[in-house]
Amino acid sequence: MADISLFGSTSRQLAGLDISTSSVKLVELASVERGVLRVERYVIEPLSGEAVVDGNIANFDAVSDGLRRAMRRFGSGVKNVAIALPASAVFAKKIVLPASLRELDMEMQVESEAAQIIPFSLDEVNLDFQVIGPAGTHDEVEVMIAASRKEHIEDRVSVAESCGLKVTVVDIESLALEAAFDLVARQLPGVDSGKLVALVDIGAMVTNFIVLRDGQRVYSREQAFGGQQLTKDISRQYGMNQDEAEMAKRAGNLPGDYAGTVLRPFMENLALEVSRALQFFFTSTQYNEVNYLVLAGGCAALPDLAEVVGKRTQVKTCIANPFAGMTVAAKTGTRKLLADAPSLMVACGLALRKFDE
Repeated sequence: MADISLFGSTSRQLAGLDISTSSVKLVELASVERGVLRVERYVIEPLSGEAVVDGNIANFDAVSDGLRRAMRRFGSGVKNVAIALPASAVFAKKIVLPASLRELDMEMQVESEAAQIIPFSLDEVNLDFQVIGPAGTHDEVEVMIAASRKEHIEDRVSVAESCGLKVTVVDIESLALEAAFDLVARQLPGVDSGKLVALVDIGAMVTNFIVLRDGQRVYSREQAFGGQQLTKDISRQYGMNQDEAEMAKRAGNLPGDYAGTVLRPFMENLALEVSRALQFFFTSTQYNEVNYLVLAGGCAALPDLAEVVGKRTQVKTCIANPFAGMTVAAKTGTRKLLADAPSLMVACGLALRKFDE
């Protein structure tokens, strides 16, 4: 149905490649025994501030160079990667179709449905679908339709290919995020008994607020607030340019008054944004409580952030670590992985595609 499949096929040799606003991330997982995974290796390589803008690759050479640096640190052995598109670049919808449909008939039904919901000609997009599972009755199945303009996919595929990699899976960031979040949710007491869990994924520019119940999404919202705000605060406070501020933030090389003057106010503002997101959720749905808040993204590793957010929202708050139930290869530092885990959610979700049936 498309030159490049949005969901793609899996491979035994596969790494998750997350190209985000601030960095390139690679994660490789392995299965050591039934139900037990191992983190083989991972890498996070920073990108310049204008390399990826609003989810789109704005500077091909900068992203390609960043991926090459990441691969040198990552090492050889994996040529196939799973990548993801930002949700803003994808039209996605779940539909219900008869379970008895042959694949060709299902494709025709999907194309017919897509033509009604996509504001572009089907010739301009890559269109794909995936059967999720039964839809209430044995006679019907739930099907996810996904479509994206070809240039969104081709940009990312071209970056990977320029570094000698082959893209075998194209996913959606929100779905990869939820796949990794499923690993996190298993660690929460009673989460499988109808409790509501809110995932707060703090990106560079945007925070995604997703609420799940029994593993199913019941609500999602984006807020224009992210880690880039902390970089701007550092830049303004200490007279640095944006790149200098970002480097100082990553290295922890900041003046002694940083924690009280810049970091603490930023965390309080972030907690306020999370509180507002909760209020939007309560006023626009039938729900009036959330049982857990899980913080993800680069900012989630800030010291005491979970405590600050929990105090503001009065909701049990923890930091996402999708690798908590996994073993870790000897060459991969466990302590460093623990600090980086919240920012590796999408890359981890993509790496999990290696084990798809």
